Amino acid sequence: MSTKIRAGVYGASGYAGQNVVEILLGHPDVELIFATSNTYSGTPIPGSNLAYIPSEEADLSAADVVFLALPHRASAQMAARALAVGVKVIDLSADFRLDTPERYQEWYGAAHPHPELLPVPYGLPEINRANLQHTHLVAVPGCYPTTTLLGLYPLLKAHVLAENAPIIVDAKSGVSGAGREPKPTTHFVEVFGNLSPYNPGRSHRHVGEIEQEIHRINGNVGTLIFTPHLLPVDRGLMASIYVTLKPEFSSDQAQSLFEEVYENEPLVDVLPPGQQATLKHVVRTNRCAISLTPVTSPYLHITSVTDNLRKGAATLAVQSFNLMFELPEFTALL
Repeated sequence: MSTKIRAGVYGASGYAGQNVVEILLGHPDVELIFATSNTYSGTPIPGSNLAYIPSEEADLSAADVVFLALPHRASAQMAARALAVGVKVIDLSADFRLDTPERYQEWYGAAHPHPELLPVPYGLPEINRANLQHTHLVAVPGCYPTTTLLGLYPLLKAHVLAENAPIIVDAKSGVSGAGREPKPTTHFVEVFGNLSPYNPGRSHRHVGEIEQEIHRINGNVGTLIFTPHLLPVDRGLMASIYVTLKPEFSSDQAQSLFEEVYENEPLVDVLPPGQQATLKHVVRTNRCAISLTPVTSPYLHITSVTDNLRKGAATLAVQSFNLMFELPEFTALL
């Protein structure tokens, strides 16, 4: 493109927002025109000649696209404002991930601020690439759903999961997944040397999002049992996934299936048999790494890992942006 796309980032000083800014500053087709932070207004933005500005000082009309790294509910309000003046939106909050106002009310305990904007294309390109082109608003998935869905997708697509067996996801995330604002449970002295589950079983808000996308791909699967844990590391996310397969599909066949599905996906690495995916495969990269362990013929263990701030957030946002503007999908990401 001869003219660069003018981009703004709201909530740019948060962990996800910082990573979006970092990627955009290296994007050859993007000019970053503002990055907002009410808390750190006036502070220089690393790698640029800009400083953070308060959100009310951002010139929304000067942008072609905005990335929203804002809390849910606040994000929907800003998205509606941007769309009203013809600015495209990449939303990293939870506000547009669920398809209906009823599901949003169920999982977030409040009425959706702008139900007229639903449903919104789900920004997981490896699964939903075709729906991300020529759109004006994209909902970037959560980090837990991204990592889990990439680990399940080949099996869901092939319809080889046993219909009544549960899908068990034991997930663990670095502390940055809880956001930059300090909380009693995320201080160093609380986290260091510890490993703690939270919102276990079916109570975490991402259960609704994961189930929605599972059923969109394959409606005939068992109950999702999802338990997240807080890891004493700064970043990185691991989903250990346990599934039961149909009798006609053995766990020994999974390796070739995953390799075939992800053969042309440069940001998803299926590791060779016998290797186990670890956080070190992905931290501070834009990739997801997946390893497969056959247990017995009907039982398969999948390990899917991402950097929760990159492939779990900022990377997906930029991938979706590239598709939205008909740029090569992996620009600034490889």
